[in-house]
Amino acid sequence: MTLWTEWWVWMSAALVLATLEVMVPGYIFLGFAMGAAVLGLLMLFGITLKGLAVTLVIFAVLSMFSYVILRKALGLRTGQVKIWDTDIND
Repeated sequence: MTLWTEWWVWMSAALVLATLEVMVPGYIFLGFAMGAAVLGLLMLFGITLKGLAVTLVIFAVLSMFSYVILRKALGLRTGQVKIWDTDIND
């Protein structure tokens, strides 16, 4: 059995990516961490994936979906943009 088909590898990758998100904020790695965690849970509950390419495509789709959800939930809201009409030197 290859290593990338093990559920604990994907959960470990999720933990590493979430830790990296704490060090480099910006909600970039959190989407990848959530995608890896969901993929790890799918593998834990018995869903077997055929091939590395299929696994990576599912990981990419899950990561993109979680990133879009995070941007909607935690992103910049409309009306929060600060428009400066005076300069400090005026």
